[in-house]
Amino acid sequence: MEPLRALLLPGSVLPAGPAYGALIEALGPDVHAVAKDLELYADAAPPPGWTLDTEVDGVLREAGRLGWDTFHLVGYSGGGAAALALTAKHPERLRSLTLLEAAWAGNWDWSPAHAAVWEEYAKLESLPPEQFMPAFMRLGVKSDVVLPPPPPGPPPPWMAKRPAGISAFLADFKRYDLDRARLAAFIKPVLFVLGGRSNPDDYGEVADRLATVFPDFTLEVFEARHHFDPPHRIEPERLAGLLRQHWERAGQGARTAS
Repeated sequence: MEPLRALLLPGSVLPAGPAYGALIEALGPDVHAVAKDLELYADAAPPPGWTLDTEVDGVLREAGRLGWDTFHLVGYSGGGAAALALTAKHPERLRSLTLLEAAWAGNWDWSPAHAAVWEEYAKLESLPPEQFMPAFMRLGVKSDVVLPPPPPGPPPPWMAKRPAGISAFLADFKRYDLDRARLAAFIKPVLFVLGGRSNPDDYGEVADRLATVFPDFTLEVFEARHHFDPPHRIEPERLAGLLRQHWERAGQGARTAS
């Protein structure tokens, strides 16, 4: 019997391998889970003209390389935004959708509190690199969360790309047209995983809005987690169990070639 097929997109900070290694191990050998790095970081700087559609095209190329007509899609943070874009443009390719604190969900009718968070994100552009990442992380969590200091020693080489990459995401979120009606027409199961200690005016509101859009939407809250100690890294066994249940609900068609 062919294993379940899942493509996993990381967020704008940690590369796909370290982001999803523990989750892939917890899913076990009967799941063919592929963690795909973002196209955004393929070179030293974001590709000219990069948008979420660049990531959509990259996912479809990877699926083609794997020989997958359909698959389960998992996206975290910025990767979750790319997953939403793919869902709107190519819903026929997906067996199900899982959003791990998707960073954005369209330029819709957000609350004043959510808009205020995005005004703070806009201010990141003026910060020097050494202040950019701490300020970015601070915005993603509740005010009482104590974020850990950076690990000792020099940062990994890939970290130098992150401020420009995050800025590219933020810029595209302002102009990208995410088709709400296309999302509302997606009838396959959607799972949204939310950290209870993440910023409720950001990721919490994204979850609330998407709950009114997708016909088959499930919210799962990990009360002790936040955006920078997410379930796929800290509680992979629990998340793996939820994913298996989610994929089971989506049907067994992903076990055979389409």
